[in-house]
Amino acid sequence: MRDMNPGTPKNPTTPTGLAAPAVLDAEETAAEENTAKDAAYSLDKGAAEAEGEHAVADDAEAGSAPGSAQDLDPDAALKGSDDDSDFTDPDFDASGKESSGLASAAAAVAAAGLGVVALSGSWTGKIAAERETLIGQIKTSSGGGTAAQQISEIYGDAWHSTALVNGLFALLALLVGVYALVRPAFGAPSPHPQPGWVRAVATAGIALGVLGLVISIGMYFDLIVALPTAQ
Repeated sequence: MRDMNPGTPKNPTTPTGLAAPAVLDAEETAAEENTAKDAAYSLDKGAAEAEGEHAVADDAEAGSAPGSAQDLDPDAALKGSDDDSDFTDPDFDASGKESSGLASAAAAVAAAGLGVVALSGSWTGKIAAERETLIGQIKTSSGGGTAAQQISEIYGDAWHSTALVNGLFALLALLVGVYALVRPAFGAPSPHPQPGWVRAVATAGIALGVLGLVISIGMYFDLIVALPTAQ
């Protein structure tokens, strides 16, 4: 008995003819589109990398790149920051030498010596007294002055001259001693404190100067010992 639908094939087969080329064209088109996308992605990635390399190169030329020569050289920062004009060392004064405190020590010793001279007398005071004595003798011998006048001219003027010279030495001792004490507060600072013996000697010079000045003033104005009288 024959099949009632003779137009239907018994064994189905792959469509042939015009359908097969259409499927191949679609596959080739899809492959070409994927290839074009890959190419465009590669071009975009290459352009981005090129721009990044150019930016890094520009930063390196400007000196801001982390791998620049300045960062590679560990001494570059120190070389750039060191400035001889800003460098200060408290152990050295303006001349580049360490302050030794010699001026203060010398002033302290000088003050003490001047104080001793102010109390004991000096060759200068002796010469001044002898000069006044000679002048008084000349005046009294030629004019025939009284006893009181002779005492004043020969003895009193010499006495006052000695007191005046000793007072000048005492005042000088006082000034030099004060300078020795206040010297560290002026000029170039010293890294070391003033030695104790310098302060002690300077203080002794000031004390002797004050004492000598008081005695000289009392002797000059006849406050301590009065001049002898003719009676």
